[in-house]
Amino acid sequence: MSAKVSGEKNVLGGELLACSYDPLTGYFRDGCCATRGMEGVAHLVCVRVTAEFLEFSVARGNDLVTPRPDLRFRGLKPGDRWCLHVLRWVEAWEAGRAPQVVLEATHENVLDYAPLSALKRHALDLH
Repeated sequence: MSAKVSGEKNVLGGELLACSYDPLTGYFRDGCCATRGMEGVAHLVCVRVTAEFLEFSVARGNDLVTPRPDLRFRGLKPGDRWCLHVLRWVEAWEAGRAPQVVLEATHENVLDYAPLSALKRHALDLH
């Protein structure tokens, strides 16, 4: 996935790239972890989920596994890429359960919540 989808920037300072079209992700369900300039949009961390992270998330009250057709959500499985809420990623990071991050598809606003060094340690695209 390498399509430039917005004029927004990623955590590396480059053009924000798409995260996933299958499953279709993003706050706006457009494949991108973008804000479109709106306040309060926080699904900004492009991750590749693992079974361990999905179990952690369910245990914390955020079920990302169960399909929700009413919300156009098929449920995630290990290996899927997803625009995760920044505070959920920080919570998982602090608990030692953070999923890998796709830096080029992670919005620059994430740097207000997590240091680039932590994101790089979990970077899918650097390993």
